[in-house]
Amino acid sequence: MEDEIWDVAVVGAGPAGLAAASRAAAAGARTVVLERGRHPRYKTCGGGLIGVSRAAAAGLGVDLGAVARDTVDAVTFTRDGRSEFTRRAGAPILAMVRRDEFDDALRGLAERAGAVLRQDTAVRGVEQDADAATARLADGSRVRARVLVGADGSAGVTARAVGVACEQVDLGLEVELPVGAQLQQRWRGRVLLDWGPIPGSYGWVFPKGDRLTVGVIAARGQGAATRAYLTAFVERLGLAGIEPVEDSGHLTRCRAPGSPVRSGRLLVAGDAAGLLEPWTREGISFALRSGAAAGDAAAAAATAGDPALLAGYEAELARELLPEMAAGARLLEAFAASPRALHLAFASRPGWRAFARFCAGDLTLARVWRRRPVRLLVAAVAARGRRR
Repeated sequence: MEDEIWDVAVVGAGPAGLAAASRAAAAGARTVVLERGRHPRYKTCGGGLIGVSRAAAAGLGVDLGAVARDTVDAVTFTRDGRSEFTRRAGAPILAMVRRDEFDDALRGLAERAGAVLRQDTAVRGVEQDADAATARLADGSRVRARVLVGADGSAGVTARAVGVACEQVDLGLEVELPVGAQLQQRWRGRVLLDWGPIPGSYGWVFPKGDRLTVGVIAARGQGAATRAYLTAFVERLGLAGIEPVEDSGHLTRCRAPGSPVRSGRLLVAGDAAGLLEPWTREGISFALRSGAAAGDAAAAAATAGDPALLAGYEAELARELLPEMAAGARLLEAFAASPRALHLAFASRPGWRAFARFCAGDLTLARVWRRRPVRLLVAAVAARGRRR
């Protein structure tokens, strides 16, 4: 009913939106989720969960043992197909999920927490007044809520309403390849990372049981070169003869420093807020953590009738997530200038140990960046790249 006012309305049922809905509903807020698609649905995504993603998912109640298709303890590194080496961590550092299964597990948890999910419901615009925020739906109806959380992606209506500005846009291309027992055995428990021929680019092979996810990512504006990189990468791996189950692409967007994540009663989380680690372009952990924080703040503000409490969301992002993005941006600059330096670093024992600890969730990029030798080295590498 259009005159009904929910405590919290969430636009988008990806990891950010479902995390927000779970937390808001669990806190006692009457919560509705508006999703334009229908679960389970395919989503272009590497699907590799680093330690902070696994911790955030487990905190929401996700049974990772049920959704993980593989766990990884070994990484093979190459530099545009050359200088290959493999390192083993001795313990799992990544979990591999298919996004249709992972997101559907989050959907179930949000509904069990009490959130109402309206699928096949497209939101065309949002607006707000002194009392509520309103989502305008494609069928002409409206949904009103005391707080609205936008999690409909970087190109969604909520990002535009808040005024999110992004300074880094990348194109990711990916194929999902069905593989038989022999290839499954070859890749089980191991991923491959390839530092690509385009500055700042890289490719990956992620095992997921009877599928391999193979993809590449590079800065937008180099579509032909990025497609050529993916083609060459797949051929080099000996996988060119396999017909993909999925063949897709997507744009990832990182927010500009100072870009807003809130406007009045409207918050944005995950991709809608441009929350993404700039170097690795890892976004699931940012979606889960920002979504949970948005849900907590939305529930508190709605139930107390005080929109000023939404400022707590901005403060938590500034404390927990934005330092990670700032560190990632500096590391990307050095990586783009000299992928060879990164390759040599990961070949060393300290470099591999730091990478494995990051993947496991024991080390953050912000902590790495606080180390003065790291800052000096990154500055030197980036400066040399700018002089070329």
